[in-house]
Amino acid sequence: MYREDIREMIDAGAAKIPADLVIKNGKLVNVNSAEIYTADVAIYRSKIVATGDVSAYIGNNTKEIDAKGKYIVPGLIDGHLHIECSKLSMTSFAKAVLPHGTTSIISGLDQYIVTAGLEGIKEILAEIDGTPLKVFWGLPFLTPYTLPKSNVGFNVTAQTHAEVQKWPEVFGVWETVSEFIENQHDDVMKAIEFARVNRLPVFGCAPMTRGHKLNSILCAGVRLDHESYDHEEMMEKIRKGMNVIIRESSISHFLDENVKVITHLNPRLSRRVSFCTDDVIASDIIANGHMDKLIRMAIARGVDPMTAIQMGSINSAEAYRIDHLVGSISPGRFADILLVEDLVKFEIDTVIAKGQIVVQDNETVYNFVAPKRSNVLLQSMKLKPVTADDMKVRTDLKEARVHALSLDVDFDIPFVRRGRQVELDIKDGVVMPDPANDVLYATVVERFGKTTTKPAVGFCSGWKLKAGAMASSCAPDDNNVVCIGTNSEDMAIAINYLAENGGGQVIVKDGKVLGFLSLPICGIVSDLDPFTMAAEEEKLLQLARQLGCDLPDPLFYMCCLQITAIPDYAITDLGVIDFHEQKTFAPVFKCGCSHGKLHPKCHH
Repeated sequence: MYREDIREMIDAGAAKIPADLVIKNGKLVNVNSAEIYTADVAIYRSKIVATGDVSAYIGNNTKEIDAKGKYIVPGLIDGHLHIECSKLSMTSFAKAVLPHGTTSIISGLDQYIVTAGLEGIKEILAEIDGTPLKVFWGLPFLTPYTLPKSNVGFNVTAQTHAEVQKWPEVFGVWETVSEFIENQHDDVMKAIEFARVNRLPVFGCAPMTRGHKLNSILCAGVRLDHESYDHEEMMEKIRKGMNVIIRESSISHFLDENVKVITHLNPRLSRRVSFCTDDVIASDIIANGHMDKLIRMAIARGVDPMTAIQMGSINSAEAYRIDHLVGSISPGRFADILLVEDLVKFEIDTVIAKGQIVVQDNETVYNFVAPKRSNVLLQSMKLKPVTADDMKVRTDLKEARVHALSLDVDFDIPFVRRGRQVELDIKDGVVMPDPANDVLYATVVERFGKTTTKPAVGFCSGWKLKAGAMASSCAPDDNNVVCIGTNSEDMAIAINYLAENGGGQVIVKDGKVLGFLSLPICGIVSDLDPFTMAAEEEKLLQLARQLGCDLPDPLFYMCCLQITAIPDYAITDLGVIDFHEQKTFAPVFKCGCSHGKLHPKCHH
């Protein structure tokens, strides 16, 4: 990221070396001073070297852009993003978001690391470096994130932190889940201790965390959080010194609620607040935008345009301690600049990133070329074939019907799975799903060749599938293969199809593959053009609709079944997980007693 010679940059700043590019006749949006005034900008290589009167920086070979009175706005920063959930490779993702003004991203690249390890990460970092997009990488605090510990392709441990925190590409410790701090997990404690020594910030993941628990993670050194479920929770975090990030993703929508800390409580709080998308898909980016969308949404809900732009730029940079590199149009920062005609409408005309013109007059002019991939990234699917018999829930109970717990997805917040008590039929020792009453089989199959145990199978609700099955190998956080279905046969076909074809997403009905999206890179992403990916997503969505599902994004909702860091239940390759107990349990039990909870503790 630091390519320029410091002496050369000093000379460029002193106008001893002509600028490569100058932007003239614009109105500078200065997020440092909250001012807007007429000023020009001079760029040398990838950095800004001057603002204001830059006539002394113009040489014979300096390229000039006439802003024609438009606003000169700093590039936008996505404050927390699992890039891999887009299913787009880094090159394709850059192509998707740069036209929408996103020039920097903070990410853990956690799905890459659990599938391809450190060798894979080195390839991904090199790919990022070859695009105009910047990714500030936070090394995941631990992998897997799951409690209890599931099986993944690569485990990030304290030893990993001892080595990798010293890499120049590392800017912090990523998404430190509060339960691991609360339990004082040894590897996590060591990772935080290493971060103190290495002067790296610790990023948090603290959903629904308040009171003593919030105090505890702040005392551990957690600096910021992106997981407030209402504005009162966000306000408490601000009062206690946290930097907070409003999340507005493709599948979870918190901006309307959380922006109230500014519009309803105190506008002066805004400098502690920034934006992130967390998880986005190509079709959403194409249709609605990326960080530019969040700026427009905030303004529409009463946030002042300058404030909204600060939240999308300098606020994130300061929260992550990278404001000496990005976040404002200032000398020494990366030349990440947008030209915007109207700050309220916030429609971007021109995008410059790392000093390179990416979009000019609404047309992408930069040539995005994906690199050649190694087998480290292309051969991650190592699961053995499964059978329909593996996809069944068996019981020794002799009754004709049995009580069970089904993971019930929240339509509005897919990360949240509640427990739903159901009664199901038993046939020949097999507990049957009940699609007519929205109870499906759900399974997670370990795909890295780490185990020989049979897949764990449970139940889920909310998808309303009437027939068939769907499966995905792109599934945070573990990226094992997750599958749901109305019957065991279609589920086995779906899982085996992914194994045979290098990973992806698939929908099966009556033994036939109806649709397949190939994700050959780590089994999680593709080099498809963003528009092509959006079209493929739409095809799978319509197939899911034909099978009866009305969720906004059925496959994405399914993929969230593995996330154990958010209440109340999840399923991993180990089995069904109780978030509160942090244990697996059998989802089938004899009686209807719940003892105040929805998992079996009955000894009847």
